[in-house]
This record gives sequence, structure tokens and C-alpha cells, in this order.
Amino acid sequence: MIFMSIIFEVYSKLNCFIFSFPFLLKISCTQKVTNEEVLRRVGCQRELWKTVKKKKVAYLGHVLRHDRYRKLQLIMMGKVSGKRRIGRKRKSWLRNIREWTGIASATQLFSLAREKENYRKLTANLH
Repeated sequence: MIFMSIIFEVYSKLNCFIFSFPFLLKISCTQKVTNEEVLRRVGCQRELWKTVKKKKVAYLGHVLRHDRYRKLQLIMMGKVSGKRRIGRKRKSWLRNIREWTGIASATQLFSLAREKENYRKLTANLH
């Protein structure tokens, strides 16, 4: 959770900086210009989210390749017995990575992570 609080802090600081762009471009608040449009006019892109994605996917590969993380690997690959809770499923860390990489099953992702070179290509091509 410490990692997520740091990310939130950095993200909020970047958003404060982004909110200064309309002032610099002399855009009034009544013009209804989106943040993406302001960033396009300035010539910037949101890079933080791409960096977070790459680091999360790279960390998964690191965990799955090393033997000292054996317990964590068992937790990731295991199933929990019992009934699931009512309502929508929460987004899991592993599900996010599967969506970003476009790999449907966790077993395919785990086997790909063990092949270091192919997994590096996968992390380099994230959008």
C-alpha cells in the first residue's frame, strides 16, 4: 500500500501542474476544454501511467522467475475455496496485468514470464 500512496501523491502533484496549463494558455473555465485537449495544445502526454504499467508488469516477471518468491508464486497461482462475495469483482493486480498485456489466461502469462527475453519484449511494447 505504501507504493500506491506514493503513486497517488506523485499523480496529484502532476495533476496540479496540469491544471496550471489552462492559465498559461489563457483558457477560461467557461470554455469547457478537456485535460487531454490542453495537454495536446501544450504538446505533452501523460507518462506516469505508462511507467506504472511497465513497472508492475516487470515486477511480476521478476517475482515469477526467482525461487526466493516461491510463496508469493503459490499465492498468485492458487485458488481460494469458498463462495465469492456479492457484487462486482474487484480489479486484481493480476487481472490488470493480463488486460494491459492482452494475454487471456494467467498460465500463459506465467509461462511467458519465465522466458526473460520474450517477457522483456512484452513489457517494452506496453501502451
